[in-house]
Formats: sequence, structure tokens, C-alpha cells
Amino acid sequence: MLREVSSDNGPADKPATAAQGRPAWWVRLVSRLPLGLLNRCADLLGWLAFRVFPYREQIVRENLTRAFPDFNGPRLRKVMRAYYDGFAQMFIELLKGATLPPQEIARRVRIVNLDKPREYLLQGQSVLLVAAHQCNWEWMLLGLSLELDFPLDAAYKPLVNSWAEREMKLLRSRFGCRLVPAKDLLPDIIKRRKVVRAVAMVADQEPTTSEHKHWTRFLNRDTAFYMGPEEIARVTHFPVFFIEMRRTARGFYEMEFRPMAVPREPLKPGELTERYARLVEEQIRAAPADWPWSHKRWKLKKSVYQQR
Repeated sequence: MLREVSSDNGPADKPATAAQGRPAWWVRLVSRLPLGLLNRCADLLGWLAFRVFPYREQIVRENLTRAFPDFNGPRLRKVMRAYYDGFAQMFIELLKGATLPPQEIARRVRIVNLDKPREYLLQGQSVLLVAAHQCNWEWMLLGLSLELDFPLDAAYKPLVNSWAEREMKLLRSRFGCRLVPAKDLLPDIIKRRKVVRAVAMVADQEPTTSEHKHWTRFLNRDTAFYMGPEEIARVTHFPVFFIEMRRTARGFYEMEFRPMAVPREPLKPGELTERYARLVEEQIRAAPADWPWSHKRWKLKKSVYQQR
């Protein structure tokens, strides 16, 4: 149960992205199948995507090869196979998350040190939580929604397909998480500044539409990062935590909060974003197969005239 908190916008204030309606019938049907059976389906999907109908094989191979030039042929192939298996498992778990009981989510997503951000929240200080697309970030949001005991706002990028948009909003807001389009996040935080809450962001996408980018070396390549978390921390003085997610077994995960910045910490431009990039890179190197290598992460190219 979330703690009762007051809003500066009064009782009529409602999440701008509150999900409406019910999930599609086939999503509910598939979701209610036993997880053991769904895991077997994931095995088949992973095998098909790796061996029969290779999904973006060239992109996966190139991204991994450039990120890990020391990988020999057998190790590269092993990581690729593990990536496709995890990709399929993520899809199955995404569907299962539509009906998985709260206690089962809590059992499968273990939070190691929630006391760190909760200490700030209990003192009336909102916090900023940043994560990456590592392991199952959708279950990360569900687990956090259940365990935090404070309002949780999550930034998200609206999907073009209206059906997919509705289904994802239903899933993500299932346990009370309030969804805010990423482009509206900072104005929303300022508007609702009296609400003590956690604000969550997954910030390792490529900032193709953002004018403000931070360039750094990431996985052996020049890489642009969103500066959204840094801008929010600078304006709000929120403490910032990185959520590290690890796979402990099939269908089981562990979340750990790693401090990134304290309130009003004097930081140079780009310093917080650089800390984030290093933590994400460290997490990927520890478990290479658990990051989405099939995504075209490096479409942007750094100009010789650009400075950090």
C-alpha cells in the first residue's frame, strides 16, 4: 500500500498516463499458462531466433565484437546464444507479468538495499532512480512499485502503435506506478514538487531527438547519452541512485541501489552522466548477454567539432 501523500494539485490530480481498459484477451490467456510451459516456449523462440531465423544477427555480432574485441569465436558465439535465449525469456516474462501475483513478483525480484533511497523518502526528500535495459527492466518496475511504499513515477517513451501503447501502460501501471512521457518529466516534477516520491528513468537509449547530449567512450565506441537525469538532478537537487539489476537464476533477479549523487552535490557539467555511463558499462561487462545488443545503439556519430 502506498503511503498517503498530499499533492499540490489537490485531490483531482491524476496520472496523466493512467492506463484504461483491460489487457487483450490473448495476453491474459497466454499469461495464465504455467511459467514452466512458457519457459519451454522461450527455449524454442530463442533457438529459432539464433539458428533458424536469425534476428539482426549482423547487428548483434558487430556490437558484441566491438564491445569485446578479446572474445574469441567460441566465446562470442556462446554470448550470442545466451543473448537470444535471454531475449526470448524477456518476452515470455513480459507476457507473464500481466497476471503474475504480487507475491510472486516480490519473490522473483529481490531488492537488496531499498533502505538507502527510502531513508531520503522518509525524511520528505524525493529521489531520482536511473537504470539501464539490463535483464528484465519491466519486472524491475513492477517489483519496485510493490516494495517502495511511496509513490513511483516512471518516465517512458510513448509507443507509436496505439494497441501496444495501451497494453504496455496497463502492465507498467499494474501496481500503481504513474507513467509520465519522458519529454514531460521535468515540468511534471516541478508542477508536483510537493509530492514526495521516487522518479525512475531508464536512460541508456540513444538520444536521437535530444539537443543535449553527453559524448563519452562506452564499450569501446564514442557514444551519446541523454542528459535528462543530470538536468533533473541539477534543477531539483534530488539524490540520485543507480539501480543495478542482476539475473540470479532463470526468472529470478536481484536489484541493488548504488548512490550516484547526494542532494546539492557540486558537479561539473557531464559528471553525473559520466558516472551513469561507467555504472552501466560495468554492469554490462559483468553479464554481457543481458543487454539488448540487437538495438541499433550507435546510429549517432560524433562530429570532430563536438566537445564533451
